[in-house]
Amino acid sequence: MPGERRRGPRAARPRTRVVLLLAAVAVTSAVTGCGLQLPADPDGTLDRITGGELRVGASPSGDLVAVEEGEVSGPLADLIEGFADDRESTVRWIVDSEEDLVADLEAGRLDLAIGGMTAATPWSNRVSVTRGYPGIAGSGGADVAVLLPMGENALQSALEVYLDGQVAR
Repeated sequence: MPGERRRGPRAARPRTRVVLLLAAVAVTSAVTGCGLQLPADPDGTLDRITGGELRVGASPSGDLVAVEEGEVSGPLADLIEGFADDRESTVRWIVDSEEDLVADLEAGRLDLAIGGMTAATPWSNRVSVTRGYPGIAGSGGADVAVLLPMGENALQSALEVYLDGQVAR
């Protein structure tokens, strides 16, 4: 009929948008109000290592990571030691093969693993991988990466920020 307003699905749309907007505001307020820190570490690794111990696995790789008489050295090891110093941590080195280091990351026995791994590592389906850093001495220009446990995003973010400041890209 003329002059009658049509009621139906279209009439409800503005109301639905308002309800969705209010719901989004409520969720955002709840998350920001509960002290949730992003990025977060489900296992609290960054908090644990700060002022504590950083457990790092090392797999020898030419000049990049050298192991001699149980001592880990090389440009990549030096970077990790610098990161630990920044966090007021001490490094406990564990020397092993890449495969065993990945298993230790998955089991929570290590916080980081270094060696000749690159951003294209085949381990990326089992562990987290930093961006590649081609400017590390001894890398031959390869995009060297550090491996971490899956989901430890605050640790990865802090490490990448540190590496970004130390390595020429």
